[in-house]
Amino acid sequence: MKAVLDHVGIAVRDLPAALAFYRDALGLEIEAPEDVASQRVRAHVIPVGASSLELLEATAPDSPIARYVEKNGPGLHHITLRVDDILAALAQLKARGIRLIDETPRPGAEGSTIAFVHPSATHGVLVELKQSSVVSLRSSAGSRQSQVERYALGDLELISVCDGFFRLDGGSMFGTVPKPLWSKVAPPDDRNRITLAMRPLIVRGARTMIIDAGLGGKDDAKFHEMYGVDRSRNLDHTLAEAGLTPESIDVVLASHLHFDHAGGFTVRDASGRVRPKFPRAQYVVRRGEWADATHPHARNRASYLSDNYVPLADAGVLQLVDDDQTIMPGVKVRRTGGHTMHHQLIVIESGGKTAAFVADLIPTTAHAPDAWIMGYDLYPMDTLAAKQQFVKEAIAREMLVFFEHDPVVVAGYIREENGKRLVVAGG
Repeated sequence: MKAVLDHVGIAVRDLPAALAFYRDALGLEIEAPEDVASQRVRAHVIPVGASSLELLEATAPDSPIARYVEKNGPGLHHITLRVDDILAALAQLKARGIRLIDETPRPGAEGSTIAFVHPSATHGVLVELKQSSVVSLRSSAGSRQSQVERYALGDLELISVCDGFFRLDGGSMFGTVPKPLWSKVAPPDDRNRITLAMRPLIVRGARTMIIDAGLGGKDDAKFHEMYGVDRSRNLDHTLAEAGLTPESIDVVLASHLHFDHAGGFTVRDASGRVRPKFPRAQYVVRRGEWADATHPHARNRASYLSDNYVPLADAGVLQLVDDDQTIMPGVKVRRTGGHTMHHQLIVIESGGKTAAFVADLIPTTAHAPDAWIMGYDLYPMDTLAAKQQFVKEAIAREMLVFFEHDPVVVAGYIREENGKRLVVAGG
């Protein structure tokens, strides 16, 4: 069990006086309060570095915080340790004979699940265990998910494959979200970079399609060092594990043409010539995205690398589409804009079930909340509008959502509980 300090809980009797110190005297930012109905308490979170302080205000005279303040006065109430798997943590403690207040988790703040360990087992300190609603984008190799995952969707088979991992600046990945918040779910390295996956999706039905194709293997050592590329397991490996080869693919569909999505569309052969990787396939790209990629400007030039897509036109395998439409039975494209002007997501439907490959609209599970939008997005307000519309639909229709860049979670269902948005992994 790995645990990190999440926050320190402080019971308060006089909230204005507490705020006068933490907010006014110390100048700390305090998030909007959240009522935790199960505990009859109002939590005021104060980010402090990678952890937080949490001012706890009773909302009912019989709440645990009210009883604590009445007995002990205001002050330190508990410390909270964040764990990846709270059920496993509780089972481990129980097996060691540790006395627990909660043998099963219960709802906590921010959509989390929590459980308390009795102070008699912790040398007098009330310890809370917490599992976040958003899975941590853990950077250690042992927590990365690069295995082939298969999902049945009506008459279609969906196969998540992987082209490895790379790193991008955490601040850029989360835009206006403060580092004390995003670093809890996406721990950065010493260069402020976070680990991201590259997960193309195979759709097998009337034809065999691959959506996006990762980075590919054309880039040099300097590029790999800059972006922390790890393709020790890549698309060639995971295609083979799925029982496929590049020749198995009939259709290659692009969400957009940035290097981490379209780099694998082409390969460099022994003569140095760049050619399509999937020799039998037609490559489907939105016309506006093609125009932008072939006429880059100062803001997007680093993301568009012509060797990834210009050879497709030269080989006569490029198919440009103008509108939202069906690409093959059960697979439709829908323009979102935002990340790029013509970025699109892919909706997959069969047998009354629906899945969505959202690409960079919601690149990781941590980006599920409305305001968690990448600084890389050229049109962030378009991202916001598209995300709000999509999430509402995804919840209503129980869509299985594929997260292309999440290093841990391949796919899951978006939920909203107590005003908080979370992702439940699964298929």
